[in-house]
Amino acid sequence: MRLMPVTDAMFLWGESREMPMHIGGINLYTLPDDVDETEWLNEQLALLRQSEGLRRPFSEVLKLTPLGQYGPIRLEPDRDIDMHYHVRAAALPKPGRYREMFELASRFHSGLLDRTRPLWEITLISGLPDRQIATFKKVHHALMDGAASIHFYNSMLSADPRERRAASPLSVEAYEAYKRQFPPPKKPPRPNLTDIAAIGDFLKEQWGNSVGVTKALNQYVAAMVGIGGDGLVTPFAGVPRTSFNRNITGARRFVAQSWSLDRVRAMGKAYDGTINDAVLGMCAGAMRKYLQSLNELPDKPLKAMAPVSIRPKGDVDSGNSVASVTANLATDIDDPAARMAAIQASMNAAKVQLRAMTAQQIQLYTAITSFPQMLTALTRTADKFPAYSATISNVPGPREQMYWNGARLDGMYPASIPVDGMAMNITQVSNFRNIDFGITACRRSVPHAQRMIDYLEDALVELEAAAGIKRK
Repeated sequence: MRLMPVTDAMFLWGESREMPMHIGGINLYTLPDDVDETEWLNEQLALLRQSEGLRRPFSEVLKLTPLGQYGPIRLEPDRDIDMHYHVRAAALPKPGRYREMFELASRFHSGLLDRTRPLWEITLISGLPDRQIATFKKVHHALMDGAASIHFYNSMLSADPRERRAASPLSVEAYEAYKRQFPPPKKPPRPNLTDIAAIGDFLKEQWGNSVGVTKALNQYVAAMVGIGGDGLVTPFAGVPRTSFNRNITGARRFVAQSWSLDRVRAMGKAYDGTINDAVLGMCAGAMRKYLQSLNELPDKPLKAMAPVSIRPKGDVDSGNSVASVTANLATDIDDPAARMAAIQASMNAAKVQLRAMTAQQIQLYTAITSFPQMLTALTRTADKFPAYSATISNVPGPREQMYWNGARLDGMYPASIPVDGMAMNITQVSNFRNIDFGITACRRSVPHAQRMIDYLEDALVELEAAAGIKRK
């Protein structure tokens, strides 16, 4: 039995029927020519349904005190886990297009996870053309963030198309084999409280943490009230109310698409920016076009919450290790190059602030600055006091072509969490030569979310043209 950290438990506190707090996504695969599809699917189902030797958090169930989810939350092994409940099979009706696959994923993603069971589900999806199959996985955000989810996927994949694994990807055996690829993360030594010098160093460290966070909070407040902040952009201040800022229902719409990673990288480089800058530029242009189609484009710029990982290299054990920054999407600017410059300026200011803090300081700073947003979520007033316009997240994925027991990985399309006041979430995963976008939206608040796919392409073309990039 282990105690759940408060930063993880926050995702349980904020959950409701309208706001499920799980992440997930579709992985798309192509089977090798020399296997029978039915036999291969049955083999993977049998492998995933092995209940012996499961690793945490897949083996654990919540254990609450009389205070419920607001008291100490413990995770303990589930002695009666029903693997046929957690690992399922689904077949698309003919003709089995991607449209039907995304509609099925939308329905899966809309349902709450059962808190009396371990908080995860995996569905194998067949019925796609050209020997393709898919998986849809969802796991509660209290147990895993996006980076931890990518570690899980990497533990089940191989760069060798001939490799076949006998261990379930949900097992301790597979997890420990994967962890051996990384040097163990360095853990800070515990202070010897019988040593006067050690006590002094410990207190000095805590004082340094408080000073660093206080300085960051002063910057934050100055930026929020408009009297400084060194270019920092903050939530709440000046966020316009649009369709993206409504209170949401529990119904989801999930759509996805891939773009060439080289193409997106080249566009970002043309503006002396990163891939993340390029993605934000695409999303800003797409959201601008979407609101224009509704005659709803505000005079003030939209703002995005951009989660950033603060996970130490080699740390594959942490469930959540993430902070967030605020990006000015500059949707009030018509010129795409000027819009991109404003986006980059806001992100550069946020990066400067984060670099001045340790990971521990960033976690404390994030917890403090996130409290007002949590309060509006719990009171369902986020539509009246929107903190952001949307969440836009970029997660690094595999850097080479990967396979799952011989099946080639073709796409990793993340499904994430819309919340009250932010009815759309756009998450991307870099996957070998592609960057795979997953858009998750409230079906009522963001109708026709599938149009965002076309608008993302339009925005990319617009930014390429403004940078003088000629497409072949």
